[in-house]
Amino acid sequence: MAKKVLFVNQEIVPYVPDSEMSIMGREIPQKIQEGGYEIRTFMPKWGNINERRGQLHEVIRLSGMNLIIDDTDHPLIIKVASIPSTRIQVYFIDNDDYFMKRQMSVDEMGVEYPDNGERAIFFARGVLETVKKLRWTPDIIHCQGWMSAVIPLYVKTAYHDEPSFANTKVVTSLFQSQLKHELGEKFKHSVEFREAKLELLNQYKDEFDFIELGKMAIDYSDGVIEASKKVNSTLLKYAATKNVPVLKYPGDDFADAYKDFYESICPNE
Repeated sequence: MAKKVLFVNQEIVPYVPDSEMSIMGREIPQKIQEGGYEIRTFMPKWGNINERRGQLHEVIRLSGMNLIIDDTDHPLIIKVASIPSTRIQVYFIDNDDYFMKRQMSVDEMGVEYPDNGERAIFFARGVLETVKKLRWTPDIIHCQGWMSAVIPLYVKTAYHDEPSFANTKVVTSLFQSQLKHELGEKFKHSVEFREAKLELLNQYKDEFDFIELGKMAIDYSDGVIEASKKVNSTLLKYAATKNVPVLKYPGDDFADAYKDFYESICPNE
């Protein structure tokens, strides 16, 4: 039986501009799929994505749910597209307030959005709720980018009893620092959901930032990957202090290293 890997990516080319993360966001799922794994791939429907050019269309049967973030209802919209010349289908998490009318982490003036934390929470819950609706049971969830950093916490707490995620292992890729500013005082309150209780966040600073997000992701992950030569050194050192496997930067020939890492974390029964 082929292992199932869910990729939760912040960026994927060709939908957003080339960067180390967006190129990896495309190449890793493709190589893992070619290696015989069954995959699903998610990313945010950033406002700078050209829906017509990317041939995105809404999946009505998956859309329509309301997610409550910071005591406010936010409708969940799911769109889908296929990356040209590949067999990779990408699911996009969309919402009028958080994504449709916005750029990525910063606005047109280069200023970070003050509600980036709530956007990451909405994205995380949107992905997990959609995977449940797909009736798909991933063996591994691989998170790439700060937008996916809430996923490990939720998988191990709020969704740990869900059949889709009861036995799922979580892998987090570390990249260089991306956010310069804190996520705002509402983040801790907003992240609370089911068993993801507020007291679980007491060990982190009240003002969440890129480092605190990364620490939280590491704490609830089953494996950590050094995905770049320029990984944030604080997070890399933090991962080394935890009882969690760390894959050192494997260079360009990463496909076999990633597959071996997946197998070590989630061996065949």
